[in-house]
Amino acid sequence: MKWFATRGHAVTGVDRSVEAIHAVAGVGEAVLTDIENNPWPLMNGERIRQFSAVVVTNYLWRPLFPVIVQSVAPGGVLIYETFSQGNETVGKPSNPEFLLRPAELLQSLATMRIIGFEEGFLEDPPRFVQRIVTARPDLDGSADEPPARYPL
Repeated sequence: MKWFATRGHAVTGVDRSVEAIHAVAGVGEAVLTDIENNPWPLMNGERIRQFSAVVVTNYLWRPLFPVIVQSVAPGGVLIYETFSQGNETVGKPSNPEFLLRPAELLQSLATMRIIGFEEGFLEDPPRFVQRIVTARPDLDGSADEPPARYPL
């Protein structure tokens, strides 16, 4: 949040950690909630709020994939990076529930236009991750086209 805010972007963050929310006090909108056990907090009445960019890091709760996709406005981007299988050999998280299966982000975000995707091992700190950058098609009819796939 701080990185984007210092570059002039309005930011909204969600976390269940009081410490994390206090760390971004005054940076933008910060919502303290447990999104795994409570209703999605970013709503406009009955509709999910949409953003021109959504960034998810070091977090995986598979039931939220559809909500995250719906949170990206038409023409907006989603940047997602989190831990994948193999990470249990180098540290935490090690629970398979919190580790992506091979190419899982590609499969879970197949309705989006894939701009770039990586998966593998990073050394500093040691971890296995998947990263993806996607775009939601505009409302100009391009939503009917199949998503393009571009390697990084």
